[in-house]
Amino acid sequence: MQKITKDMIIADILNVDPAMADILQAEGMHCVYCPSQSGETLEAAAMVHGLDADTLVDRMNEYLSLK
Repeated sequence: MQKITKDMIIADILNVDPAMADILQAEGMHCVYCPSQSGETLEAAAMVHGLDADTLVDRMNEYLSLK
């Protein structure tokens, strides 16, 4: 199982599992399909949206561990 890290680019996270978009959108990151997702890290995007990147990483990795 591949692990999500906060230094991963959003597009790479979506390539791991497209369902990651649902998790990000549920947290208020509605721009997961905008052009910046191809070059922005999860940590940078979380900072812009006032979110904790470590919490997002934990939620996504928990989801992946249940698959």
